[in-house]
Amino acid sequence: MQVKRGRGGLLDRVRGAAPHALGVLFVASGVLHLAAPGPFQAIMPRSLPAPRAWVHGSGAAELVCGAGLLTRRAWAGPASAALLLAVWPANVRMALDSGTGRLRGPADNRLVAWGRVPLQVPLVWAALQARRGDRKD
Repeated sequence: MQVKRGRGGLLDRVRGAAPHALGVLFVASGVLHLAAPGPFQAIMPRSLPAPRAWVHGSGAAELVCGAGLLTRRAWAGPASAALLLAVWPANVRMALDSGTGRLRGPADNRLVAWGRVPLQVPLVWAALQARRGDRKD
């Protein structure tokens, strides 16, 4: 398949859809952080005190960023990118702990956990696409 560049091409459609898709992902993840914090607490860097508070805070931030992306707020793209960078250490902690039996479910699978670490790059890209189009201030 040939990628059409310019107005209306595949890349433009992906760029347009990426912030919306990330917004949906953030809302779902934010709800999970608040409703079932246990798995998220297990991957918190050990140097941070009060892991449950951090999980609830990051869940609330995901809900706010998700709502901002879905309603096309100007601040939502940069804020979402910053949030993704802020939670990256938890993904690294999950990868380091994977395969030890310390984590539950797919998080304990080394392939899944280490695959999650570089996934932050396209997620940050998706967040930054929100800056490109029409948006509300």
